[in-house]
Amino acid sequence: MTAIDRRGLLLRLLALATAGGSALPLRAQSLDTLRILSGFPAGGTVDVIARRVADKLRGGVAKVTLVENKPGAGGRLAVDELRRSLNDGTTLLITPAAMLTLYPHIYSKLSYTMDDVTPVCGVTSVVFGLAVGPAVPPTVKTLKEFITWAKLNPTLSNYGSPGAGSPPHLLGALLEKETGADLRHVPYRGTVPGVQDLLGGQVTSFVGPIGDYLPHVKTGKLRVLATSGAKRSRFLPDVPTFTETGFKALEQSEWYGFFLPGKAAPELVQRLAAAIRAAMTAPEMADALAQYGLEVAVTSPAELAKAMKDEGAAWGPVIKRVGFTPES
Repeated sequence: MTAIDRRGLLLRLLALATAGGSALPLRAQSLDTLRILSGFPAGGTVDVIARRVADKLRGGVAKVTLVENKPGAGGRLAVDELRRSLNDGTTLLITPAAMLTLYPHIYSKLSYTMDDVTPVCGVTSVVFGLAVGPAVPPTVKTLKEFITWAKLNPTLSNYGSPGAGSPPHLLGALLEKETGADLRHVPYRGTVPGVQDLLGGQVTSFVGPIGDYLPHVKTGKLRVLATSGAKRSRFLPDVPTFTETGFKALEQSEWYGFFLPGKAAPELVQRLAAAIRAAMTAPEMADALAQYGLEVAVTSPAELAKAMKDEGAAWGPVIKRVGFTPES
């Protein structure tokens, strides 16, 4: 082999080594820092999932994992922060579905589009429930009895929700349309203050994630009259679904998922999806989330993308029927 041939071979080997090294961070090397964005305050269900997954990813995907809470604008601030982030795998977003499937129908000037996020992994699902507190007589034990009572007491009948334009708010609005009852909506800044008012009798009923009711149902302070899933929740097996009580239009569940910035590299998506799947299917995870009324429901990037598309299409007719706008 001549000197020229040896030099050419060395150059080719160097090029291959360099190419392999550039791909290495996606395949084997840990990131220095991975931050997980959450659009909701610390202590809530989204935050709980984010921190448990962060603990599982630490030392594997990244040396350091941080959860950054960016509450505000109904979760939209965190999505916008993801949009502005570097597309290098160092920033993930965890969010409920509504920010990506419902809000585009409500807000005409969102700062982000669906192209600004890349689906990575769906992780949990939750159903909603209609609960009543001490402001409703204890003789009211079913949804139909509540509707009858509400019609007879129009000045007292109302329902709270975690916020205007949220899925629970729209379920309550649908119930009003379906029954003809005059149910005045009382929006809150999240579930916690609304449930506290429900317990105190300041609001008649509340539509929200069932996990927020569970401790109070056990003590008898709240009664859940119906849940929104396709089947009864294992957390409230004695409570019928809205469908069972004759209101199929109120069948609804919500998933939470992880996302990368738009147009993320497929190899990076798959690597993080595998890591999050492993974290969510750890034996202790299901029990940890059950206390919040959350079911582990892991989906692939493709399945999460399809869920976004299908759910986004389903919300359009609902918004049109209830006639909600941010100004209403």
